Amino acid sequence: MSKDQAIDPKLVREIATMLSDSDLTEIEVEKGDLRIRVARQVSAAPVMQYSAPAPAPVLAAAQAGAPAAAPGVNREAAGPHPDAVTSPMVGTAYRRASPDSKAFVEVGSVVKVGEKILLVEAMKTFNEIVAPRAGTVTAILVEDGQPVEYGEPLLVIE
Repeated sequence: MSKDQAIDPKLVREIATMLSDSDLTEIEVEKGDLRIRVARQVSAAPVMQYSAPAPAPVLAAAQAGAPAAAPGVNREAAGPHPDAVTSPMVGTAYRRASPDSKAFVEVGSVVKVGEKILLVEAMKTFNEIVAPRAGTVTAILVEDGQPVEYGEPLLVIE
């Protein structure tokens, strides 16, 4: 994908909103070599796919409903929390460096300022999310591999 065809996150959000506000299950927009497809299943939230002429990664946007919680994930604390660490971007959150490695943090982990707590992948780039303050992780609000939105709470450090 060329630089002049950068994906506009605002456009993607607008397309997802149109999809959720209607009875449609799929919307596809093409401009040149860029194609944005937003689709949903009747029982699931919208899924967004970006593709370029060559095989490209599939990036999912935040889901409208919260999926079932995985072990160690505290969905009850998913409401606004003053000590929540939020996602700085749209992407996919990862709690571990690789599928077979241990999670960066668990509920009860004591973290220091600047310590790596999560990764958020966006456009094939893994961005380290570090602890903005020292404290104890009291809630983990995302599952490993879960799509996240900008500003979405990821975990709570108290």
